[in-house]
Amino acid sequence: MASHWSLPATRALTAYLMLAVANLVAIAVGASLLSNWTQWLLMPILTIAFVALARGATGLDPRLRTATLAALGFSWLGDLLPHLAPDSVAFLVMVGCFLLAQVAYIVGFLPHWRRSVLVTARPLAALYAVVFIALIAACAGGAGPLLGPVVVYGLSLTAMAVLATGLGRLTGLGGALFMLSDSLIALKAFREWDGRALSMAVMGTYAAAEALLVMGIVRQTAPPVTH
Repeated sequence: MASHWSLPATRALTAYLMLAVANLVAIAVGASLLSNWTQWLLMPILTIAFVALARGATGLDPRLRTATLAALGFSWLGDLLPHLAPDSVAFLVMVGCFLLAQVAYIVGFLPHWRRSVLVTARPLAALYAVVFIALIAACAGGAGPLLGPVVVYGLSLTAMAVLATGLGRLTGLGGALFMLSDSLIALKAFREWDGRALSMAVMGTYAAAEALLVMGIVRQTAPPVTH
């Protein structure tokens, strides 16, 4: 088990929570510059928190630590680069960055797949598949030429969420919230859902998902099941 939180970890997590709240408030009042900056700072602050938490964890798999750092880095790029890219490719840039983040998480989670719902609760695993199929069906009509990339990303996101259950309840919940957040983005992009409430839901579930994944990962000290 991870040891008690160090002061740097506590401060970083507190800063992360404050940034997440500030981001939601900024979205609610239409302060776009503040919402952008708070979003851009979320993953760097969470990375600092993860590094501090990992130092206090005993037996944390180095592969899982490295994969998590990569996933947080790609998530940060997914938050930042679409704002710098031309509008015509901004969505694809975001999808590409977060695809790499999902792949990084999958690499870290895969050795623990035998503890996931794929083995322990197959009806629940099937539910993830149903949600994925329903989401693709809902977005297919509006996705046009982007349908292929959306399907690939959706498969990786679903795989990450399912495999996250193998590391415990916190990571399982984090993976599910990540899937919810990105599903809302897809519905916003391809079903023309809109509004500040939706944007707040996207960012709120995203910030919570990444934090839960990190806190669940640092609690993971059991070796992968190999039989």
